[in-house]
Formats: sequence, structure tokens, C-alpha cells
Amino acid sequence: MPQKSTAPGRRALLAELAVTSRRYMASYALFNQAVADHLRLHPTDLQCLNLLGLEAGAVTTGRVAELTGLTTGSATRLVDRLERAGYVTRTRDTEDRRRVLVATVPERMAEFGAVWERLNGGWAALFETYDDDEVAFLIAHMRRTVELSAGQIEGLRREDAG
Repeated sequence: MPQKSTAPGRRALLAELAVTSRRYMASYALFNQAVADHLRLHPTDLQCLNLLGLEAGAVTTGRVAELTGLTTGSATRLVDRLERAGYVTRTRDTEDRRRVLVATVPERMAEFGAVWERLNGGWAALFETYDDDEVAFLIAHMRRTVELSAGQIEGLRREDAG
């Protein structure tokens, strides 16, 4: 791993990173809002569908809560909205009739995927400008960001509950 500098140049870079990261996060939030508006969804619902699309199959509402960091009550309301919009269905678990499973509707997920596919071209072109080491760095950064964000969310929720 490269040596970290304490020189004034490093401080300037970190200051620029702080500003740029704020712009990056705002840009992503606004992009997410625009895609959600286009699909007539709430931004959280959009990201829930994104996460559900990564799951191997149907999940419980408790799992939806885990994926999104929402309370089970909020996750239930989210699933209600997605069900009304036709993106998910609820069915009883055949192995445990007490459990209700949330499954995505393939046709609606195909529509959802088509929007992402259309938008993905620009991202693919952007990532093609990076060499393999830079792409590996981006992947590592994104994974670390996901882990850090999960911890930050948990901490904020604990503060709110306490």
C-alpha cells in the first residue's frame, strides 16, 4: 500500500476530496430521484427493487428491512407500495405457512431492468476509460463504502432510538 503523505499537498487533496465527495453523493441522490420519478416510485422503493433483484429468490419482509436498513414497519409499508405498483407479490411460504414471502414480478422487473440497461451505456463507457488496476480500486472502494455506510446507518438508527 502506498505511503500516506502529511504534506500540505495531501491536505489540499483531502479538502478537494471532501468537496467532491459531497457533490458526488448529491449527484447520485438526485440521479436516484430522477430514475424513481421516471418509474413513478419512491427513491427508497427504487433501491429496494435494485437490492431485491440481487437476491436469489423470494424474501421475507424482515429481509427487506435488513436490506434497506428500515424498521420492519417501514419495510412493510415499502412492500405495500411495491405491491400496489405491481413490482412484487406476497405469497405464503409453503414450508412455514406463518411466513409471507415477497417475490419480484418478472415482467415488471424486466421493465425496471430495461431502464437501467438504457442508462448503463454511459456508465460502461465511463468505466472503459479506466485500466484494470483502477477498476479494481473502484470495486474495493465501493465495497468499503457499502460496509462503512451500513455501520453509519446502524449508528444513526441507534442514536434515534436512544
